[in-house]
Amino acid sequence: MSGMASLERVYEKVIFDMDGTLVDSRAVVERAWRKWALKHRVSADEVLAVSHGRRTHEVVQLFAPEGMDVDREARELEASESGDTEDIRAIPGASALLLWLRDTDWAVVTSATRQLASRRLSAAGLPVPDILISAEDVSIGKPHPQGYLLAVDRLRTRPADCLVFEDAQAGILAAKAAGCDVVAITSAGPHAFDADCPAVADFDRISFALKSAAHPRRWEGRPVGAAAAE
Repeated sequence: MSGMASLERVYEKVIFDMDGTLVDSRAVVERAWRKWALKHRVSADEVLAVSHGRRTHEVVQLFAPEGMDVDREARELEASESGDTEDIRAIPGASALLLWLRDTDWAVVTSATRQLASRRLSAAGLPVPDILISAEDVSIGKPHPQGYLLAVDRLRTRPADCLVFEDAQAGILAAKAAGCDVVAITSAGPHAFDADCPAVADFDRISFALKSAAHPRRWEGRPVGAAAAE
């Protein structure tokens, strides 16, 4: 996973997951879920094992004891995470790649709320995209493909012409179910996944082509051992 991966297909659009893909937020996420698990006397390790890539509300619902107000608990968890940006970092190569892409070429599909996603992207020094599909925009979260299909529609393209970057099993399955090609980013985990897709450490390790008005242009990443450009 530490080497380069070069994709031969030419894509029209790129779609990113956020947590673990564009943004390394694992410390913040783990703090929030461990605090919540301790409060409700459930296994933090069991919660964290299934929480990656999934909406907070759906994870809380999985572990909620009888009588819990799931909506309130999810809101409080999201509020706690929104206020914690201390350890938020961009994944290597993410900033350069987003600058290389045109605003109309990319979108984000995240299981976080819009407010939380915007705060984390900004805290990592990354732009907030024009097309941001968040937890509020879907009726069912990953691994269901609804979020990715919505992003494809707003990008005005076809799933087969989109390249998705993900980091967790739920998101990989969602993107594949939508009909998109997927590359797994592993530097912020890695989380266990068994979906059949290429995997690289970060955006410095991937090469792919994107259509433009005149001719395709290629993101070349940065070869292993090259000097940092960011």
